[in-house]
Amino acid sequence: MLTTSSLFLKTLADAGITHAFVNWGSDHPALIEDIERQRVENGQPSPKIIICPNEMVALSCAQGFAQITGKPAAVFIHVDVGTQALGGAVHNVDRGRTPVLIYAGAAPFSFNGELKGSKNEFILWLQDCLDQPAIVRQYMRQTTQINSSKNVNQVVMRALQTHSDPKGPVYLWARREVMEEEINISQYSISLNHRKWAPLEPTTISLSTTKIITEALAKAKKPLIVTSYLGRNPKAVPLLVELSERLAIPVYASCPTVVSFPATHPHFVGISYGMGENAWIREADVILVLDSDVPWIPVHNRPQPDARIFHIDVDVLKRNTGIFHLDAEIVANADSELTLQNILLSIDSTSPDADTILQRRRDISAAHKAWIYTLEEAETLPTSSSITVPYLVSTLRKHSPPKTLFLNEAISNYIQVWAHLRPNRVGSTFTSGGSSLGWGTGAAIGASLGISTFPENNDSDFIALIVGDGSFLFGVPGSAYWIASRYETPFLTIVLNNGGWKSPKLSMLGMHPTGYGSKTESQNLNVTFGPESPDYSQLAVYAGGAWGKRIFKSEEVECAIKEAINVVLEEKRCAVLDIIIEPL
Repeated sequence: MLTTSSLFLKTLADAGITHAFVNWGSDHPALIEDIERQRVENGQPSPKIIICPNEMVALSCAQGFAQITGKPAAVFIHVDVGTQALGGAVHNVDRGRTPVLIYAGAAPFSFNGELKGSKNEFILWLQDCLDQPAIVRQYMRQTTQINSSKNVNQVVMRALQTHSDPKGPVYLWARREVMEEEINISQYSISLNHRKWAPLEPTTISLSTTKIITEALAKAKKPLIVTSYLGRNPKAVPLLVELSERLAIPVYASCPTVVSFPATHPHFVGISYGMGENAWIREADVILVLDSDVPWIPVHNRPQPDARIFHIDVDVLKRNTGIFHLDAEIVANADSELTLQNILLSIDSTSPDADTILQRRRDISAAHKAWIYTLEEAETLPTSSSITVPYLVSTLRKHSPPKTLFLNEAISNYIQVWAHLRPNRVGSTFTSGGSSLGWGTGAAIGASLGISTFPENNDSDFIALIVGDGSFLFGVPGSAYWIASRYETPFLTIVLNNGGWKSPKLSMLGMHPTGYGSKTESQNLNVTFGPESPDYSQLAVYAGGAWGKRIFKSEEVECAIKEAINVVLEEKRCAVLDIIIEPL
């Protein structure tokens, strides 16, 4: 028997959706039935089904998959409650501009048996809410109801078409009667021409705008390029490197979410999440902002009043943000790869001063060397037994396989992890791109599946997650490590255990630096997990058969990292190191 659900699954598979991360419920009988039909008739269902006992983990898996492959995955969840249980992962896929197709069933609209799928369980009355998609609508690129088998394939293809820049999640939903509707073989056999449902073509800046930006950069005394996520398009990175080299322009990463410029390149001058003094921002006379949500924070650092600022971004107006503004003379919604190509072609006609370029190159290289020197000084083995983050991360960097994929969810240690990993390889380091904690464990699973499915899209062969203890708990480790074990997606987890939530304490100190909270112990601020925090490594051991160890002393770190890496590589199971760092 074929149903709307059969055609729905077929359309997903035909469109290139290879994986569905699922959490089943009473709204999915026809989907479950058709998956079994496919198994009996074809040997295996398509898309491949990944069971996820938690919805936020499911969506984080899909996000990790898409971040690594550039291809969307599907997430199937259960009515309104499953939609709610997606939690903060909805925020992450929106803010991270990650393409994901979310499907949720909905309670039946009939209850007297008029149609197949009518209400037949008490729970279906309780799940019949007034406006289910409203739960997530403000975060979606599209929310659409599937009303009939007659156009379900068109609805799916339209949803996938909206995965154009700025990319993001879409939400489809359907009543149970609709998904149970029977169809014939001729209807099932219809396939749409995918080339006629293509995403939007990327756009670029005009020739006149190109000339203005190129001349400004060439004639500037202290130009600067700031980016956060240009590297989501890997092809844009070498173009940015070429521009930086030809005009000797320093590149700064603000709130990075992906590798957009090699960290050891002599023109890379630092990383910031907006705090502290930033002379590069304050002294620049021309700033080119490429793909950044937060290039600087005005209350901490502000460009000169007469600085010329140009902002090029795939989402330059930040349409899902309440308020956003840069004092830029040119603001363009454009693709950075195409924009950089235009600027590079335009350089030859600007005749930049060779002596100026040479001196700028010397100054930038000196600044880069000074920055690297400070990092190396911090990375030395501590004289005491306490474990510092710079030493820990640098040790991980030195012993990790060359093609390691690093996932950074260190939060209050974001900058230190980025800086001391010093990533060069495009696609080698990611964050969620959002601010909801708990992304990392699910993302590691999805990334592993993505790499094994599409190795041509990312050549990483080892995954290391660096996560704060608070984020680790938000990631629902009981669910995540079970999934990792079931679907054989081993990865290394480094838990930076400072005993609680440091970021809320830092936020409090930022507003009340001399207040009551600044004078008391952390445990009085209700941000600590003490007096005895859990052994996080053992949560993974019992949930998914992982290998786990807790580390207290700096002299134990190197051997523990080597052992954990070996477990992942040789035993093909997860390894978790719960590392006690300086308490908050």
